Order: sequence, then C-alpha cells, then structure tokens
Amino acid sequence: MSLSYAAYRTGIGLAGLLPEGVVRRAGERLGRAAFDRAGRRRRMLIRHMSRVLGSEREVEEAAREAFAAYGRYWAESFWVRPRRVPEILRHITTEGVERVEAARDAGSGMIYALPHIGNWEVAGTVAHDLGLELLAVAESLPDSKIVQWFVDLRKSLGIDVVLADQPGIIGVLNKALMRGAAVALVMDRNVRSGGVEVEFFGERTSMPAGAAVLGLRTGVPVFPVAAYFRAGRGHHLVVEAPVEMPTEGTREARVVEGTQRVTRALEKLIERAPKQWHIVQPNWPSDRGCR
Repeated sequence: MSLSYAAYRTGIGLAGLLPEGVVRRAGERLGRAAFDRAGRRRRMLIRHMSRVLGSEREVEEAAREAFAAYGRYWAESFWVRPRRVPEILRHITTEGVERVEAARDAGSGMIYALPHIGNWEVAGTVAHDLGLELLAVAESLPDSKIVQWFVDLRKSLGIDVVLADQPGIIGVLNKALMRGAAVALVMDRNVRSGGVEVEFFGERTSMPAGAAVLGLRTGVPVFPVAAYFRAGRGHHLVVEAPVEMPTEGTREARVVEGTQRVTRALEKLIERAPKQWHIVQPNWPSDRGCR
C-alpha cells in the first residue's frame, strides 16, 4: 500500500467519525496552514488570483482563502458517505435548476461545464436527485488506488466516472448524451494533450474543447454550472443559461468559438466567488516561468 493511499484511508476513516462542522472547519484550517508552506503552488495560486482581482493585498488574502476552500473540498470528500446524501441535499440552495429540469423533461441530454470551484461533486448529487444519469470526466492520477477511491466516492453519490485518458472517450460521452444523460466536464484546465487556444482571464491558453465538441455534435444544451460553498454549512448550486454554440464557419472554427464562449461563461462563475477557485497548477503559458 502506498503512503499516499494510506494517508487517504486514514483521513477517510477519521473524518467519517466526526460531525460535519468539525470536519469542515478542520479542512479550512489545514488549508490556510498549508498556504504558508505551499511554495510554488502558493505562488501559482497568487498569480491566478491576480488575473481575477485587483490589489496585491486582496490577491494574497484571496489565495489564502482559496487554499481554505481546497481544504474544505477534501474534508467534505473524506466525510461524505452514501447515507449522508439526504443530509447534504437538505443544505443545498439552488439557482437556475429549472433549466436542468426543463431539459430533462424534454428528454434531452445535457452538458455541465464547471470550473474548479467550491465542491463540484455537489452538482452530480443534485443531478442524481433529479433522476438524471450523470457521467463525469475525471483526471487520471499516478496512484491507481487513489483513482479507484475517487471513482467509488462519486459512484456513491450517483456519479459514473469516465477517466480522461480512456480510449474513445468522446464516443462514450456522445452515446450517453443521446440517451438523455448529463455529462459533467470540469473545463478550466486542460489536462490532456490537444485542446484549443482561447483567451482566459486576459491571456491566451489551451483549454479543453470537450463541451464545444459534444455540444456541436449532439445539439444538447451546454450549461455553465458551479457549486459554491455557503458560509458555514452547505452549498449553493448555480446553473446558468446554456451557452449558444456557433452555427457558421468550419467545424474547427466553430469548436474554437464554442470553447471561447464556454470559457467566458466560466470566467463569470469564477468572478462570483474567486476565493473558492482552486487551481494550483500552471494554467497559462506565462506560468511556466514561475518558480
């Protein structure tokens, strides 16, 4: 058993024994404490925050709180159990979920385009509660046991996971959408080779094109979605109006423009709560020089 996996199992076991509030606050405190020791990741997150916010002092404080949000995300992941899903649902407020319900009632599949903000798995929990089949694309990790833990966790919340490096992934997702399923794509960081170049918070960078490719191919709505942390317990799920996909130009041009439109929608979701946005990896070409 790897040390990383052993640490995960220990954290899961301890968190499962404690009340939600204790686990949540512990996660936030550990996240803030980690901020001062995070080295390059700390500097990288400060860079990312500077793209969204103004003053230097505001940027550093926002980055510290983003580490707290990241700690809370992990704490909630360790705490959650299938038996606690009804309890989680009771503490969720929603905005725009009627859009999802309308698409469901029309028999349409749908795409959720999400940023790394708050606890995005809550969107899947709500989708499952609405009677939707939901597939989520997840990044593969070096430790296969940790990957399997994530897969099992999401399965317990009603989310079927497809790993991003799975062969034929576009075909798998296309079939799911055509049978009326929802597909969740975290879209603010490109974890695979390829992608398309668009502007994101003032600098051009490679972004995943999956939402645009699938939206153009199937015609299903592409909903920008975020599951924010509420102050204290619970979450606030936001579903924005679907991104209008372009209808003119070559297929390649439509994919690029569609991805740019999705990216603009993600910017707006991030701007609503930048202190909950937690990408600590390089995400723009200019980040490569950050040490």
